[in-house]
Amino acid sequence: MKVISLPYCYSFCRRLHSAKFLCLPQSNVNVFDRNAKLLQRERAAKNPNVAVFDYLKEEVGYRLADRVLDIKRELKIGLDLGTGRGHVAKNIVNGTLEYLYMSDYSPSMLESAATPEDVEYRKLLIDEEEQFPLESKTLDLVISNLNLHWVNNLPSCLREIYRVLKNDGVFLASMFGGDTLFELRSSLVLAELEREGGFAPHVSPFTEIQDIGGLLNASGFTMLTIDTDEITVGFPSIFELMWDLQGMAENNAGVNRKLHIHRDTLLAASAVYQEMYGNKDGIPATFQVIYMIGWKPDPSQSVSQAERGSGQMSLKDLHKLNEMVKETGMEGRLKFMQEMTDPNKNKKE
Repeated sequence: MKVISLPYCYSFCRRLHSAKFLCLPQSNVNVFDRNAKLLQRERAAKNPNVAVFDYLKEEVGYRLADRVLDIKRELKIGLDLGTGRGHVAKNIVNGTLEYLYMSDYSPSMLESAATPEDVEYRKLLIDEEEQFPLESKTLDLVISNLNLHWVNNLPSCLREIYRVLKNDGVFLASMFGGDTLFELRSSLVLAELEREGGFAPHVSPFTEIQDIGGLLNASGFTMLTIDTDEITVGFPSIFELMWDLQGMAENNAGVNRKLHIHRDTLLAASAVYQEMYGNKDGIPATFQVIYMIGWKPDPSQSVSQAERGSGQMSLKDLHKLNEMVKETGMEGRLKFMQEMTDPNKNKKE
């Protein structure tokens, strides 16, 4: 009788639950293993110490909810897409919304989600990669906190969000950007190259900020606002960082991920991380957060797109602004701007 070691059993069980092994259907763009990500979220939600790992999503969720308060128009019905443990929903106060749908594709995560006070709500199981079980043009607000970076077909998801929004509805979201965990990524690559002569992706890919605007615009959203923020968290070593990522359910879920890291490689990565980025207190881990807001067009919106070729000022003349300020001060700049934007300038010439 052959005795199988516990590490082998653990690795084999992970393979059994991978989408590749089970031949589960994936979207046309197979970047993430959604089955593995579901298991990670379920495991995190059932952890009795799950609140210990909420610090990052708690902070970003608070900042995102604060942006909702900046919207002056009346919002009645909203959707918290990928609510997780309710980091945004619990910060939605009475007077902001009248009714909130809270959705997630992890049953345990949805069950453990904190709920808003004095706001009616309903919890729904929704997979972001499938059609939402909501009628078109029924929502005033869709909000998503640190969730969309795990969606395979992001354009399709954005089109669904656009569909369920009313005209003049607003979409707000936060997601991790491409510079997230760059220290961990580079340390693992260098260590694996040195110890094994090659490397595999151990940190899932993230969307770059320059792609967000194009995706939102292609989905139909207008009046876009996109900005980024960086949150740096300190850890004693690489091992505590990876432990926290697992507790957040933010560990790797790439389709082509390597399920096992050799001990020697991990120890080497820890040394590389400390040498390249470490300080006397340990190591820093950078999380780049991309915030976005987009509106569904409506005739009542005051902002309209100018016709192509209607501009009166050439970008090649912008350098003259500094020259005008040096010579004549601010009055010269204002005069120059008035001349360049005069709609009758071409007629006079």
